[in-house]
Amino acid sequence: MLLLSIVLGTGIAGLGSVLFAALISPSASSKFAPDMLSFAAGALLSTSCLHLLPEAFEGGIEAKSICTALLIGLVVFFVLDKAELWHHGHEHHSKEADCDEAGHHDDKATGGVWAVLVGDSVHCFGDGLLIAAAFIADVRLGALASLAVLTHEIPHHLGDLAVVKRGANGRKTAAIKVALAGAVTVIGGIVGYFLVEPLRPFMPYFLTAAASSFVYVALADLIPQLQGHVGPMKSARSIFWVLLGIAVVAVTTTFDVN
Repeated sequence: MLLLSIVLGTGIAGLGSVLFAALISPSASSKFAPDMLSFAAGALLSTSCLHLLPEAFEGGIEAKSICTALLIGLVVFFVLDKAELWHHGHEHHSKEADCDEAGHHDDKATGGVWAVLVGDSVHCFGDGLLIAAAFIADVRLGALASLAVLTHEIPHHLGDLAVVKRGANGRKTAAIKVALAGAVTVIGGIVGYFLVEPLRPFMPYFLTAAASSFVYVALADLIPQLQGHVGPMKSARSIFWVLLGIAVVAVTTTFDVN
């Protein structure tokens, strides 16, 4: 039953995000992308601070050890990000998408399609491992982790589709290729189920790794894209969606299944 929950959660996060991204038209994506980024940032931070880290602190390990693991995790994800193995930046994809919408063909971007897909697959595999760890700790926690991954992967896959579409024969083919990369999330979840379960005593560290990943993505990737010079209305709109993302995750705290 736990394995089935992991498969469903990783499937929704990995494939569901691709489906949502594919269904959003280019005009809608540019209009609502800041809202999605804001909501994702709020959901990721709320999941980390209100659920993953508190669960890790309750695992019987010293607080200093958990905080040290959090710090190490942030540094590791920073290094992986620089190596473009964990997640290739949204800003890069946004620029590619702008060029695509303007009708400018870029042979280098076309040649980089497989690099995008490989990088996305590695990213999705890591997401699957983290979601599996959350599910093993608590089913509700796993569901929240799946939701958090889903929300931040939608704008991520919008960029992937814009790049891959140039090297594929149409939007449908591009969507299939990105969906295959997203499906690696499920593989990561299954691998995580068999690897994490025997290492249950180290569960607080796995939860801290998931939290550090979510915090890094929110603070180093999503929020910087929302800090441009915009008017008060757009700023208020971003704040609203961040708070909504926090609220959606926080309200689940009232439904404690433990």
